[in-house]
Amino acid sequence: MRAVGRTGGYRVPVAKGSGLGVRSFLLLGLIVVVVLAATGVWNPFPGMWDWVNRRQPISQPDVVWQQRIGGTPRSVTIAGETVVVEQRTRVEARSLAAGAQLWERKADWTAVAGADADAVVVVGRLLVKGYEVLDPTTGVTRRRDDDAVAVWTYRNLLLDARCVEATDCTLSAWEPRGAAPLWTAFLPGVSSGLLADNPNLLGTRRLTAARIHDEVASPENVAPLLGFPVDGRVHVVDTATGRVLQNVEPDRDERLTVVGGRLLRIAARSQDGNCYFAISGRDPISGQETWQRAGLNLRTADSAGCVQRENPYGARNVLVGVSPDGREAVLDGYDGRLLLVTENSERVLAVDDRYAVVRTADRGTVSTRELGSGRARWNRPTGEKAGAALTPYATIVADEKPNRLVALDPRTGRELAMLRTSANALAVGPAGMVIGEGREIGYVRFGAAAGDAPRGGDPPRDGGGPAPGPARGGAPQPQDSCGPKNEVCPAPEYGK
Repeated sequence: MRAVGRTGGYRVPVAKGSGLGVRSFLLLGLIVVVVLAATGVWNPFPGMWDWVNRRQPISQPDVVWQQRIGGTPRSVTIAGETVVVEQRTRVEARSLAAGAQLWERKADWTAVAGADADAVVVVGRLLVKGYEVLDPTTGVTRRRDDDAVAVWTYRNLLLDARCVEATDCTLSAWEPRGAAPLWTAFLPGVSSGLLADNPNLLGTRRLTAARIHDEVASPENVAPLLGFPVDGRVHVVDTATGRVLQNVEPDRDERLTVVGGRLLRIAARSQDGNCYFAISGRDPISGQETWQRAGLNLRTADSAGCVQRENPYGARNVLVGVSPDGREAVLDGYDGRLLLVTENSERVLAVDDRYAVVRTADRGTVSTRELGSGRARWNRPTGEKAGAALTPYATIVADEKPNRLVALDPRTGRELAMLRTSANALAVGPAGMVIGEGREIGYVRFGAAAGDAPRGGDPPRDGGGPAPGPARGGAPQPQDSCGPKNEVCPAPEYGK
């Protein structure tokens, strides 16, 4: 249908849509802007790009520094006075004080060994033997290896494995900055999965939480014993001397794991549609049974036929399981003691060899319990979906609706930092933590928002172990522990 216009006494037909439309005016305006920019009269593009690329603070209060990196980080570690950022095909180090980039290089995998001034960065390429040990501040190569197929990194040790043939391998231990191995041990092969950095061994797996990185507390001290899977058998290695203490094949219904200086045999039997569990601890030298406990489900089996495919949950020398009445329990791997049994509907969110962080039955509070006594060190109100992680320097609580990240003194509950943010907790160090969202990372110094310990928990108990002393920024010092039976410290008889 056509519209009709009027000019004088004549009716003039006008086609619908004729004349300059909105798109035409926009195109004409863009041409004018381009001409003005090309002639140097006026160029709005740099300002427009700055507006689009403007960095918004990732938390309130603001972080000490905030930087945008080249890609989403796979892991972040505080190594001395640097922040090591692992990306998909690159690794970079930034100054802990200001966030400025110190160095960058290509790498398919990255790990950090050592701590404080002794920290090093270990890098390598996938499907290529060998690795390099770098200085975290300068990126200079301190040591190079061309033969290793796997590397494990700890706070006080670096292990690597190399194989002349498929059934002829050696495991070597190094100080993080050492130039010669401390010891070497023979292994009749390595698992096909033992490649690159920190492949899984037969130990424990950590409890995880949303918005808290799995390796937020890494690296940790090496355990006194490690379990290496080789061709369906378990080789138990003493990390103080390199001596192979056991070479054991599990029974058909068993899973073997090494925790707290013991070799644990976890049996799962299917009957009447249920899984029935039995656990026994073995002396690593004699192989004799030292303790046993029935009925505790360590969550190693799936629902189909009670086949055990996973390591038990836990950390250091303790394990987390479910008792027959449905309550969660923390078990000492050395002597089988129940260090904590929660109330009905309570859930263990995080654990180490000193404390357990528990979400109470009403889902509105997290509480830190002292292992052994079960006493509450402190309580803190949270949302029902709050998660937590225990590190040597701080307990991290991630809350939702509203989004919060809170760092607390593990012993007293004193608030070290409280951030309104949707970012993730990536790494925790002696004086602060690194948070990140997408490609943005930032550093938060502890003590900037420190307050009194929350009410509702028990006050610190005298005589309950060495109290953490103050550190930079008001953060607590890590509390070292050999475990309830000194099992985390090397036993003299292992080296005899």
